[in-house]
Amino acid sequence: MEPAYDQPIADIAQYIFHYEIDEADENVWARARMALLDTLGCAIETAATSDECRRLLGLTRKGMIVPDGFRVPGTDLQVDPLEGAFDFGVLIRYLDHNDALGGAEWGHPSDNIAAILAVMDWLSRMSASARLTHTGPPLTMRTLLIAVIKAYEIQGCYQMLNAFNAYGIDHVVLVKLASAAVVSWLLGLTEEQTMACISHVWMDGQPTRVYRERDNTIPRKGWAAGDAVRRAVQLAFYVQAGQPGSPGALSSKPWGFWARTFGEAGFQFAQPFGTWTIQNVLFKAMPVEGHAVSAVEAILLQMRRFKAKGLSNPAQDIKQMDLRTTAAAELIINKRGPLRNAADRDHCIQYAVALACLKGSAPDAADYLDTSPWATNHELKCLMERITVSSDAELTRDYLDLDKKSIGTGVTVHLKDQSVLPEILVEYPMGHARNPESNAFVEDKFLQNMARTFSKTKIAQIAGAVHHPDLPVSNFVDLLACPASQPQL
Repeated sequence: MEPAYDQPIADIAQYIFHYEIDEADENVWARARMALLDTLGCAIETAATSDECRRLLGLTRKGMIVPDGFRVPGTDLQVDPLEGAFDFGVLIRYLDHNDALGGAEWGHPSDNIAAILAVMDWLSRMSASARLTHTGPPLTMRTLLIAVIKAYEIQGCYQMLNAFNAYGIDHVVLVKLASAAVVSWLLGLTEEQTMACISHVWMDGQPTRVYRERDNTIPRKGWAAGDAVRRAVQLAFYVQAGQPGSPGALSSKPWGFWARTFGEAGFQFAQPFGTWTIQNVLFKAMPVEGHAVSAVEAILLQMRRFKAKGLSNPAQDIKQMDLRTTAAAELIINKRGPLRNAADRDHCIQYAVALACLKGSAPDAADYLDTSPWATNHELKCLMERITVSSDAELTRDYLDLDKKSIGTGVTVHLKDQSVLPEILVEYPMGHARNPESNAFVEDKFLQNMARTFSKTKIAQIAGAVHHPDLPVSNFVDLLACPASQPQL
């Protein structure tokens, strides 16, 4: 008799194959459509604006068009699903503008959409040309939304109480986990094969988070999720080809993941899998590391007070800024010393806050580049040195509380005339599920990003397509593909 798979592996497969999403819960479906469109907008923004990112695309398929391949949104690339998952994953993530979720671990659930869309589009085209016989779920928009909801939920439930960062593991391990599970289902693998694929995720060596940390922050953080989704797709194909799994990949002693890496107590969960994550994910209002969004909003509100006092030069008139924030923000983005590249700057709360002070608005992705005038601005550097960052226990508790999920930062400004602008605390910034203005903002963000490449007519077609559950996914993807350098008229 074959041994049973470790319970966490079995629980994911059970959820993927047997959990039914309530058809009548329109909030869940609306949030899934919003997540999909926001993610597409972020990818199009990157394709249209980042030369650095575009140089990473199609590296293993230079000049090749793969018959029935995935058409990478915002580009003229048509590639195999592994390359497609990587390319689309990089486009989604590179500018740090896609959605985010905090917990004991933090991460970006929309990273999974790269694997989902790449595999579904490839399957759809291969099936249409009779190159394969598809045995999985229908390759429609409804299935796409189900896959999005479930991938978000797997990643989100693991993030709540399991601090992979405490073991030096990067959060993209959870992207690989969620994508591998959902892609297995999409490919038509059995429940047993899906558990095998999940077990291979835990058998992999996992990337460390050194490339996100302090002095070592480099652009790899922008393609790490692309790397994870590519590997997830690859593992699913291996299992489809007949490779077995390892039932004790987590619990085996002495070589299982828990014994060698995570601790024998195993994983902890705050709640069973459902639809919580898609309803609570933070949509980013600006291309800033997620824990800094509330700090930027707070300092912009303080600048209104600053100007109301008749002041106009923050570098001249501000003596000190105190940031009271979460333990996660203090750990990830509190930086001192030189910032060496764009990835370093967009993971520095002092840079984001000082920039917002001087600019009078939220940062743009271009503001982090080496070529940006802000990167060498003397006044900005002086302001950064006047910013103190401290972790607050109450804000941290509210950040981890599933009933609140605030992402709070309080900003107090001390002026050189000895007066003080009292703390402004932002707990639910724009894009947060509890902010009543978030839905309208996310829609505007999508429209602005898509307008970098597409006409109003095409944008309306793309936005409308997500409301047609029976639409083939390949028809949807056809709306999104074009040479990035040639906007459609």
